[in-house]
Amino acid sequence: MVRLQYRPHIGGGGGGALAGLLVLLFPVFLPSLFSPLGHASPSMFSEWNAPKPRHFRLLKSALQSETTNAQQSDLWIPLANQGLRPCVESTKTPSALPEKSQGYIQVFLDGGLNQQRMGICDAVAVAKILNATLVIPHLEVNPVWQDSSSFMDIFDVDHFIDTLKDDISIVKELPYEFFWSTREYYATAIRTTRIKTAPVHASANWYLENVLPVLQSYGIAAIAPFSHRLAFDNLPVDIQRLRCKVNFQALVFVPHVRALGDALVSRLRYPSDKRGALGTNYLQESTEGAGKFAVLHLRFDKDMAAHSACDFGGGKAEKLALAKYRQAIWQGRVLNSQFTDEELRNQGRCPLTPEEIGLLLAALGFDNSTRLYLASHKVYGGEARISTLRTLFPLMEGKKSLASALERAQIKGKASLLAAVDYYVSMHSDIFISASPGNMHNALVGHRTYENLKTIRPNMALLGQLFLNKSIVWSDFQQAVIEGHENRQGQIRVRKPKQSIYTYPAPDCMCNA
Repeated sequence: MVRLQYRPHIGGGGGGALAGLLVLLFPVFLPSLFSPLGHASPSMFSEWNAPKPRHFRLLKSALQSETTNAQQSDLWIPLANQGLRPCVESTKTPSALPEKSQGYIQVFLDGGLNQQRMGICDAVAVAKILNATLVIPHLEVNPVWQDSSSFMDIFDVDHFIDTLKDDISIVKELPYEFFWSTREYYATAIRTTRIKTAPVHASANWYLENVLPVLQSYGIAAIAPFSHRLAFDNLPVDIQRLRCKVNFQALVFVPHVRALGDALVSRLRYPSDKRGALGTNYLQESTEGAGKFAVLHLRFDKDMAAHSACDFGGGKAEKLALAKYRQAIWQGRVLNSQFTDEELRNQGRCPLTPEEIGLLLAALGFDNSTRLYLASHKVYGGEARISTLRTLFPLMEGKKSLASALERAQIKGKASLLAAVDYYVSMHSDIFISASPGNMHNALVGHRTYENLKTIRPNMALLGQLFLNKSIVWSDFQQAVIEGHENRQGQIRVRKPKQSIYTYPAPDCMCNA
């Protein structure tokens, strides 16, 4: 029997890349579809068949194309000064906090890391509006990832309190007289101290009229649900700046997350360096100059694939599996289901597959020498779905390839901490690209705008139309991609009414340089 071995990191030359492409055309060889004994996994085949490249002509051309030194140089040039700088300090003369607080504010935050992050910022703003003392927010267990990490597990709580000490009063836990005010207490019955009617994007006046009286009567108010419960418009300048101060200065990850993040960044910049002892010497020194790297945030999980109602090339089995999942989770309440795949792609409503994001990057000038960090939790289809992207970018790395199991022990199985490491590495990269909109995308676009860092935002509608054109040649595809992304690489966009201050920090949190 002849044994064929699949090598995920295919060598840098064109021949190696083309050999990798041949492997992609025969997904039966991919290891992700096999059990340790080499037999096909029945559970995998029952859901979907490993897709062949959907854009084979473009992929072949991308693997054979060469990027000039001038293109490479232009690609990695940092953003020029855009005339704005971070601006989060109060416009008022600093003064002591009011002697008497109106009472304690508790909030219970659901969602993933970045939705909770925004909720924390809003909680600080509401506490300021009400002249209340904020209890460190309670993070609900995420029903999808089953992560029970607390605020103190993720964020440096002492830094948080110290950074905001001149803005609001914060306590880590309630005093004994309010020991009864717990998540369990509010889950068992209607309670007079719980505010459960806060409207989405509520005004400051709503809190003054509805929450302040509860604080004054009972000394405490618990707001749940709280996500997206504070407006982005018609708020005082100092409240807006405080929200950004929380987001961009007060919310710092715990030391072990920062240390692991620093280790990953160092290993991406200095790939030839030997690693220090496990769990000790994270940062490496090098006599060579630091290399550049880009971060690709790839969200392509089953939830997103199913909710999009798009066709991703996995055949009838995949379509059926996603349709069943969509019905089970959303009971048919998915707007995209009313449209055809072609209509959705023309509107830019289909998430980019790993293959498509790889072709986008190749067209922009990234090549097989690019060091790419993959920020991703779980990709629907596993390695078989990612293999085309890996063929284009053989130097692609992730947490598992850059850090040992021992180094990753403290974040293993904890979705919020895994996301925190990815967020940290993303903020230290030369370029950040997100394959699809979402909370992580929005949070990083806003944070990198605030820091004036290069961030590529895929033009989803343009790409959807280009990928529908099966006869397009590489030169035309590349020209259209380059022209369609000239103004989508970190240029500051001023926030419009109702848009999030966390995605668009200008002009609220930025001043003229």
